[in-house]
Amino acid sequence: MPKRTKAPSQRQLKAGEVIRKALVKILAHEQLRDTDLQGVSITISEVSASPDMHNATVFAAPLGGKDTDKVIKALNRASKFLRGRLGRELTMRTTPNLCFEADTTFETAAAMNELMARPEIARDLKKFDLEESEDALASEDKSTR
Repeated sequence: MPKRTKAPSQRQLKAGEVIRKALVKILAHEQLRDTDLQGVSITISEVSASPDMHNATVFAAPLGGKDTDKVIKALNRASKFLRGRLGRELTMRTTPNLCFEADTTFETAAAMNELMARPEIARDLKKFDLEESEDALASEDKSTR
């Protein structure tokens, strides 16, 4: 039987956002020793906290999307240091362990935009829009009678 995953609670969402903001602040102001992280601007798009708040998955990507794997590995190497800095910033009972993963939402969005721009897809979407407009007009005519 497949395991069901529950939606994150309000507490988890709030904790994730607090952690995200604190990490952004730390990465912006801290000089990291790892050469793979020096001079690299990092975007943190989301932090997903576990229900017990002991672990947090951080979705990050380097600005520009270059050397993503190298940057994510370097962030995971620096996770204990970042956790220590995070503990000073947060007022949470425990500071979660950080696990960094590559954020692929930007690449997915770009691929979808590229797909939607293809002539055959644009043609089909235009047909669909026209059919929807005609259906909407027909339903308006019926409702005004």
